[in-house]
Amino acid sequence: MQLIERIGFLPLLDSGIAGFTAEELVDEDCRYVQLPEGGWDWPLWKWKGPIVTEGNCVYGKFFDKKAGFVSRAWWPELYNYRRSVASAIQPGSVEETILLTLREHGSMITRELRAQCGFTGVKMRSRFDAYVTRLQMACRIVTADFIYPRDRHGSPYGWGWALLTTPEDLYGDAACRSEHTPEESYRLIINHLTEIVPNADTAQLERLIRL
Repeated sequence: MQLIERIGFLPLLDSGIAGFTAEELVDEDCRYVQLPEGGWDWPLWKWKGPIVTEGNCVYGKFFDKKAGFVSRAWWPELYNYRRSVASAIQPGSVEETILLTLREHGSMITRELRAQCGFTGVKMRSRFDAYVTRLQMACRIVTADFIYPRDRHGSPYGWGWALLTTPEDLYGDAACRSEHTPEESYRLIINHLTEIVPNADTAQLERLIRL
C-alpha cells in the first residue's frame, strides 16, 4: 500500500516492463505456488481486496487491458486523460446498458452484472468481459472489492469475484477531477513514469497509458 501511494502506478502482473509489477516486487513466498496436497496459495492475489478497500488506491484493468493499481493522488490525471480520448457512450449501446445498470444498483459482481445485462447465452461471458475491460480502460468502471464464495465451513475459496462500480459512485466526482488539461495530465503521467521506471523506453510507457 505504501509503495502504490509513493509511486502512483503499479501493474499487478505482466506489464511488459521488467520489474514493474507487484508480482515481481513482492518476496518469492508471496507469489503463486501450487501446494503438494493440491490447491494453491497466492498471498499477493489475496491482498487485492484489502489493498483496494484500505490502501487509498484505485484498482481495475487500466494498463494495456491488464489489472493494476493507481494511487488516489494520480487517479484524477489518468481519469482526465482517458476520458478525453475515450469514445462517447452511445445511446442504446451495450456500454450504456452496463453503466446504467451499475448506477441503478450501485455495485455488482461481474456475473450478476452480466446476467442483468442479458449476456446469458453460450460464449457470452468473453464478449461481455471485453465490454467491461474497455470501460475500465476508459476509467468508467473500477473495482470496489472482491467477493469470495464460501464453503460449508464458512471459509472463503476460489479466485474471487470483482465487485464493480463507477468511480464517481465510489469516490465522488471531486476525487476524479483534475485541474490540468487532458494533454497536461498525460505528460505529467509519462514524465512521472519515466522517473520511477527508468529502464522502460517511451514506447513501453505510452503503451501502458494510452487508451
